Amino acid sequence: MTRIAIIEREKCQPARCGNYLCAKVCPVNRMGKECITANPTDTKARIDEKLCTGCGICPKRCPFEAIIVINLPEVLKKEPIHRFGENQFELFGLPFPLFHKVVGLIGRNGIGKSTALKILANMLKPNLGNWKKEASFEDVKKYFAGTEMFNFLEKLEKEEIKVSYKPQQVDMIPKQFKGKVKELLQHANEGGRLGEITSRLLITDVLDSNINEISGGELQRVAIAAASLKKANLYIFDEPTSYLDIKQRMLVSEFIGTLAAEGKAVIVVEHDLIVLDHMSELVHIMYGQEGVYGVVSGIKGVREGINSFLDGFLKEENMRFRSYPIKFEKSQIVEKKEKVPVCSWSNVRKVLGQFHLQAEGGTVYQNEIIGILGENGTGKTTFMSLAAGLIKSDEGNLVTKKIAYKPQYLRTESDELVAVFLKEAIQKHHAQLIVPLGIERLFSRKLSELSGGELQRVAIANCLSQEAELFLLDEPSAYLDVEQRLAVSKAIKHLTIERDISILVVDHDLMFMDYLAEKIIVFSGQPGHFGKVEGPFPLQEGMNHFLKHLDITFRRDKDTLRPRINKKNSVLDREQKEEGKYYYI
Repeated sequence: MTRIAIIEREKCQPARCGNYLCAKVCPVNRMGKECITANPTDTKARIDEKLCTGCGICPKRCPFEAIIVINLPEVLKKEPIHRFGENQFELFGLPFPLFHKVVGLIGRNGIGKSTALKILANMLKPNLGNWKKEASFEDVKKYFAGTEMFNFLEKLEKEEIKVSYKPQQVDMIPKQFKGKVKELLQHANEGGRLGEITSRLLITDVLDSNINEISGGELQRVAIAAASLKKANLYIFDEPTSYLDIKQRMLVSEFIGTLAAEGKAVIVVEHDLIVLDHMSELVHIMYGQEGVYGVVSGIKGVREGINSFLDGFLKEENMRFRSYPIKFEKSQIVEKKEKVPVCSWSNVRKVLGQFHLQAEGGTVYQNEIIGILGENGTGKTTFMSLAAGLIKSDEGNLVTKKIAYKPQYLRTESDELVAVFLKEAIQKHHAQLIVPLGIERLFSRKLSELSGGELQRVAIANCLSQEAELFLLDEPSAYLDVEQRLAVSKAIKHLTIERDISILVVDHDLMFMDYLAEKIIVFSGQPGHFGKVEGPFPLQEGMNHFLKHLDITFRRDKDTLRPRINKKNSVLDREQKEEGKYYYI
């Protein structure tokens, strides 16, 4: 097996550990060889992977947890396609584009999905493991000799393939471009389809708006439009549904599908498995260890691929990349013996500018997890702010017991360490929150240095560790990968039972909601103008009500029981609609 040693450079602090403690305790160093030494370029520790025996002493003794040493799977017989530097992340393999097809890419955060896409988009030159220089195009082709990727690279070299790339972080666009939406899109309008594509993506109304004034969902669709307007035959979309509600996700999913129908090749990274399943025909699974290495699997049919990902086992590669499968179970409706209300509302009215919210009446009881579904702009966050006491209603009554609130938008410039910020959570809920949410490795990081997904997990842990009876979580799945979303779901379920608490959750990932919620509140109305709160309903009734509004039906996968969207106007879709069963529990 090939050994890989990683030094997390932001954590490595030789001056504070006693001048390279790792080198002092290394058995190979003590035998007179230089396995662990100081890196002359930045004074951080460096590990010679050829001399390292994988004894495990230095990772355990490092006080800042800056060292990771692991044995790579035997399946990785080749050098990596790219390595970022000495003792840094390695990527093995690339996803393969197919014309007339949407190919999905699924995997955890931090294992190289965006890196793989940037290599395909020719934005990052691969080095074949030699971080000191870029590899030549001929060397990269030799690396893939005898595979379909070789043919793709030849076409790329001859400029027979032109790539258009929609980046993951669309919130960076306003920092890089100043001006109106129309001006941005006109720069990208190589195919002369500006009117058609903006109409399809429902962004015609924001064309005259400044790019820094539109919402996150509008910005995402503008970024998708900009990528699609370019004259290309390979389109790459990195997380195209972030900031979008479920209706917009379906819109974008169908739009991306039309690009493949036109004969283009499309590759998509997506963490919403229901949407990925709906828009993709084939998938690659990416597995590995966060921040250490990532591997791109062979291509698979979408159902088989997603089920293999949930199972944690790749049959063709004979590779188990997770020690446990992710399972979905049919929800069991359990009636509570005693119904103790923790939140209730009646005849609530709230006007904010041109927007009007109304909530006739409803109650949240102890030990309930209630999901909140609805389009963007129909008042979900306004309702959460009312429940949290951040704003007051104009009419009616909304009564809650002690609450804890995680808002939708998370920003911090604080230099406070995660371990200090979460001191109470670490002391009281280490096993229930810190371990399952994977926060231990963030302890020595500053809040201001965290990525979106890391900050999300820290904010969830902070909220759920507070002393309260009602917990409000606004879009907790944002920035999280599939495994992290399900880990959050499990943590919420366990805490609800253990602490007799109640949870209100706003989210757009229907698989996350299906896995978590036992009741549903539905927001309807006209986005930006009027919102109406309906429910809480029992899970099946609420989901049925919501899906009927979207005109889509769900079935369950026969092997994993995960929810899947029926193809529109298929036999099953028509049968379920005739029976009024849009959601199968």
